[in-house]
Parts: sequence; C-alpha cells; structure tokens
Amino acid sequence: MSDADKSALRARALAARDQGGDQDALTRHLIAALAPHRGQVLAGYWPMRNEADPRPAMDAHDGPLCLPVVPGKAVPLVFRQWRGQPLVPGPFGTAHPDDSQPVLVPAVLIVPLAGFDRGGNRIGYGGGYYDRTLQLLRDSGHATAIGLAFAVQELAEIPAEPFDQPLDLIVTDQGPIRPFG
Repeated sequence: MSDADKSALRARALAARDQGGDQDALTRHLIAALAPHRGQVLAGYWPMRNEADPRPAMDAHDGPLCLPVVPGKAVPLVFRQWRGQPLVPGPFGTAHPDDSQPVLVPAVLIVPLAGFDRGGNRIGYGGGYYDRTLQLLRDSGHATAIGLAFAVQELAEIPAEPFDQPLDLIVTDQGPIRPFG
C-alpha cells in the first residue's frame, strides 16, 4: 500500500472520528473487555484530537496502569507507571508520566487508532510506534492489543503490511468486535 493510499484512509477515518460517538457506551464496553485482565499491567493512553477516551475504564481497572512514552523516532514505546499524577508534555502533542516513574511491561494495551477493519487491522498516525512495540512485546511473551475507537471509524478494508501487528479485539461504542483475521 502506498503512503498516499494510507494517508487517504487515515484522513477518511479521522474525518469520521470527528463525528464522535457514545463515550458512555464505549466506556461500558471497554470495562467489560478489560474484566478478564484483572490484576494485569494495563497500558492505556492519554487521548488527544477527539480520540476515544480510555481513562474512565482505566480508572476502573484493578491492576497497575501505565502510559506510553515516545523515547525517540522509529523505536518502540516505553511504558511508565501512572497513578493519576500530573503528566509532562511529550512529542507529537502527547502527554506521559515523567522519567521518575518506573518502567512497566504491559500485558494488555489499549491502542489508539485512526481507523480499523473487521480483520483486526488498524491504521494509526504513521509513526509505526505501536506496531514496533507490539512486535517486541509479542516476541518476548504475550501481549493483548485492544483497539479503541468509535464505530464510525470502521473502514471496509485496511491492507496489512508484513510489519503490521493485528489487534486482538476492537472495542467501539456499539460493542466489541472480534477480528476475523
């Protein structure tokens, strides 16, 4: 898939995301999806630019929480423990715990995305950070990737590249989707 094709898919999904969705329903579905992972280290994210908000479900999680840190260009993410303390600004408009917080290895990740398809493919923001991170985590053990999005962000098909890491589950405001891929 060309970069122009990916950009067009991303733009379409982001325009749809601006329509929003039912955040309360999204939170209920995400809490239910996280229930089997009680006690495990959960990586969430701090939402930006109209992203679906995982924070209410993160607050309800019974287990350690962490948030991603972008340590540099084209490298996997690092996850630092988060217990509600103030965040520091990061690259690309992100916010994360400061360097004094311990690094955790998540077993479950709530993954932000621009768009998704029913095969478990996602289109992100073009940096490849989550693909690199999921590959590293999966190569060294098991990591469950849960995509979080409003249902309007669904695309008919996202062509997968060899380095793309599929989602294990997608949670939307209309309910969970188990990928068929």
